[in-house]
Amino acid sequence: MNIGIIVQARLGSTRLPGKILMPFYHDNCILDIILNKLHQVENVKVIVATSTSQDNNPLEEYLLRQGELVFRGSENDVLDRFIHTAENFSLDGIVRICSDNPFLDIEGIQTLLEKAEHSQADYIGFRINNLPSIKTHFGFWGEFVRLSALKKVAGTTNELSAHEHVTIHIYTHPDEYQCEWIDCPDFLQGRNDIRLTIDTQEDMNNAKQVYSALMAKNQTFGLKEIISYIDKHEELKDSMKTIITQNNK
Repeated sequence: MNIGIIVQARLGSTRLPGKILMPFYHDNCILDIILNKLHQVENVKVIVATSTSQDNNPLEEYLLRQGELVFRGSENDVLDRFIHTAENFSLDGIVRICSDNPFLDIEGIQTLLEKAEHSQADYIGFRINNLPSIKTHFGFWGEFVRLSALKKVAGTTNELSAHEHVTIHIYTHPDEYQCEWIDCPDFLQGRNDIRLTIDTQEDMNNAKQVYSALMAKNQTFGLKEIISYIDKHEELKDSMKTIITQNNK
């Protein structure tokens, strides 16, 4: 199976437009940080899938200057965009990454790839508190899906959510698709007060604080260091709790 990593990205965020190209840490934007992590994975293509909307022209130009692979597809039918991206780059399997998660856990990506190589599952994802991680606010993990499963969804349902959220129809229909789950680390189970995905300016401010502080101590910091820092800063945790309450998924 030919597996690639597809990063879902666009500039037209409703609450914080252009967030993925905003300065985040020194000269790097959020997208730089994510792509730099993903390029640590050997022998796997990394592709940024954006839309054909003119709003994303600056994003494509930026990525091409950086030597990145880019594909442009439907603005609203993200499922269709992923299918055509995978077909264009001859992928059978996809590790899907969201572009607003600078704290993406690279070890989790490696785990997904290793599991996918030896599994017949249509979908492999991380699970925390009995929820798919994609439905939480942590922003640490990606998910794996087979192209054949995405095509099946496209051919069998016109539900708006299935075409907007790419994998939701698969993991909510375990009777139709083979799903495999990886339990998140024990030290995170039961936690629902961590938010490091970025949708708002307050999210951005919180994430920049955490990232800068951790990078100053250890540039290869992991999940335990992230949680330890947040737990030592109550005002930060209170801010995250408030935003989580306001943005229940």
